[in-house]
Amino acid sequence: QVQLVESGGGLVQAGDSLRLSCVASGFIFRRYAMGWFRQTPGKERDFVAALNWSGVNTIYADSVKGRFTISRDSAKNTVYLQMNSLKPEDAAVYYCAADNSPIGVKEGPDYWGQGTQVTVAT
Repeated sequence: QVQLVESGGGLVQAGDSLRLSCVASGFIFRRYAMGWFRQTPGKERDFVAALNWSGVNTIYADSVKGRFTISRDSAKNTVYLQMNSLKPEDAAVYYCAADNSPIGVKEGPDYWGQGTQVTVAT
């Protein structure tokens, strides 16, 4: 059974940092591309960041470039999203995603987590 379990969300002040984690199980983690998406009420789920199976190649949404960093630890079956200089517009439910292709993880992942809430106060 595939599971993606996010953690690390919470309430922070604008300008603060937060690190999200996603622990994966039920599939061969080191063979999968991983990504993060976010969604606010009434809006579509938007792509945030992704990296390939090795972690060497990464891609980011323009809105988070230079502030967010995605990384992975295959020994722990975990993908991270380090978020710095948070802005109120970064507030959303953040979802972890997995796909067996780098393109698929951005366009239509095979697997989703349940989400973790990030709230940014002004």
